[in-house]
Amino acid sequence: MTDQNITFITFGAYLLLIFTIGWIALRRTHNQSDYILGGRKLGSWTTAISAGASDMSGWLLLGLPGYAYVAGLEAVWIALGLYIGTSVNWSVVAPRLRVQTQSLNNALTIPEYFEFRFNDSSHSLRIISAIFILLFYFFYTSSGLVAGGKLFESVFGLSYQWAVIIGALTILTYTCLGGFLAVSWTDLLQGLLMALALSYVAIVSIYSIHGFDALLDWISIINTDLLNPYTSTINEPLGIIGIVSLLAWGLGYFGQPHILVRFMAIESEEKIPKARLIALIWTAIGLISALLIGFSGIALLGNELQANDSEKVFIELLQLLLHPIPAGICLAAILAAIMSTADSQLLVASSAITEDIYKIVNSKATDKQLMILGRLAVIVLTLCATLLALQPDNNVLELVAYAWAGFGATFGPVILLSLYWKKMTRNSALTGMLTGGITVIVWKNISSDYWLFNLYELVPGFIIAMGCIVLNQTFQQTKLQHGQ
Repeated sequence: MTDQNITFITFGAYLLLIFTIGWIALRRTHNQSDYILGGRKLGSWTTAISAGASDMSGWLLLGLPGYAYVAGLEAVWIALGLYIGTSVNWSVVAPRLRVQTQSLNNALTIPEYFEFRFNDSSHSLRIISAIFILLFYFFYTSSGLVAGGKLFESVFGLSYQWAVIIGALTILTYTCLGGFLAVSWTDLLQGLLMALALSYVAIVSIYSIHGFDALLDWISIINTDLLNPYTSTINEPLGIIGIVSLLAWGLGYFGQPHILVRFMAIESEEKIPKARLIALIWTAIGLISALLIGFSGIALLGNELQANDSEKVFIELLQLLLHPIPAGICLAAILAAIMSTADSQLLVASSAITEDIYKIVNSKATDKQLMILGRLAVIVLTLCATLLALQPDNNVLELVAYAWAGFGATFGPVILLSLYWKKMTRNSALTGMLTGGITVIVWKNISSDYWLFNLYELVPGFIIAMGCIVLNQTFQQTKLQHGQ
C-alpha cells in the first residue's frame, strides 16, 4: 500500500467520524435554540476546546507556523498578544455575557443581545450588527477555505480550485446537518486532535535538529539579535508600530461572535472557571508548538518555501519527518482546524440572517421555517466565500487579520462596555459599532506609505470606537442634566 493510499484511508476514517457526529447532533436538534446555541447545555470541556478550536482554526497550523518560519522571533509577539487576549476574554467577558444573555429574554445571538440590552425598538442595532457579521465572515470563512485548498493541493496533488471546492462541501455537509451541537462536538474532537498534532510535530522537529540549542542557532540566521525579538525579516528594527500591531491581536477577542457564542452556550456560570483553565492550557500548547514548528522549518527546509507557500511549513515538515500513518493523522488535524472555525462562522452568519434580519421582517416565522432558512443561508454563504477563496494568491494570515480586526473593533468595545457600564445607551452603542467597523475598512485601504498607517487596523478601530462610545455617552448625560 502506498503512502498516499494510507493518507487517503486516514482522511476517510476521520471524515466518516465527523459526519457520524453531525448525524447524531441532527437527532438532538429539535428547535431554533438547539440549532443556534445547543440549548445552552455545553459542558466545560466542550465549551473550552470548541472555543479554542473555532478561534485558532487553520491559522494555528498554517498561518502562525508560516509567519514564524519567515519572521523568526518576531512571531512571538502575536502569540503573546493572543494568549493575553484569551485569558482576559475568559475572565472579563465570559461570566457576565453568559448571565446577561439568558436574563435578557434568552438572547440567542450577539445582535439580539444588543437589542435587548439597549431596549432598541427600532431594531437598528440588531440589523447593523448582523450586516457587519455577514461582511467580515465573508473574508474569515474564505481564509479557512484557502487553508483547505493549500492542504488538499499539497497532499493529494489536486488543483487548488478543486481542493477549495472539496473542502467547502465537507464543511457545508455537517454544519447543515446538526447545527450548533454538531459544530461544538466536532470542535471538541478537532481541538484535541489539533493540540496532539502540533505538539507531536514540534517535538519530532526539534529532535531532528538535535535540540533547542541547535534551534536557537538557526533562528539567529533570521534575527540579528537572538534574545531580542525586536527585529524584522530584513534585519531592521521592528519598532513600536510593529510591536503594538502584533500584540494588538489580543484586543480582537472581545468582539469575535463565533467565540462569544460559546460563552453564551455553556450550561452555567459555575462551569466557566474550569473551562477557562482548560482553554488557557490548550491555547498555550497550541501557540508554543506552532512557533516551534515554524522555527524548526528554518533549519529543516531552509529557503525552500517562498511567499504564500511559507504557510505550508507544517505540511512539509510532517511529510518529511513522519511515517504515513501519523502523518495522515496530523494532516487530518489541519482539516480539523480549518473546519472547526469555518463551521462556527457559517453558523453565526446564518443565525444573523434568520434571527436578526428575517425574524424582524417576519415575526410569525416558526422554528421549522427558521431552521430551514438557516441551512439555506449556510449554503449561500459557503458559495460566496468559496468564490473569494478560489484565487490561489490569497494569504490565510492576511484574510484572518482583516476579519479579526473588523470584529474586534466593531463589537469589542460595545461588548465590554455593555457588560460593565449600566448607563450606556443605544445611541452610544450604535456610534461605537459604526465608527469601529468603518475605521477598520478605511484604515485597511489607506496606503501604508505613511508610517502611521502601518499600524494594524484593529488598534485605531478599537480606540476610536471606545472613545466615541464614551464621548457620546458623556454628551448625552450632560445634555440630560442641562435639560433638567
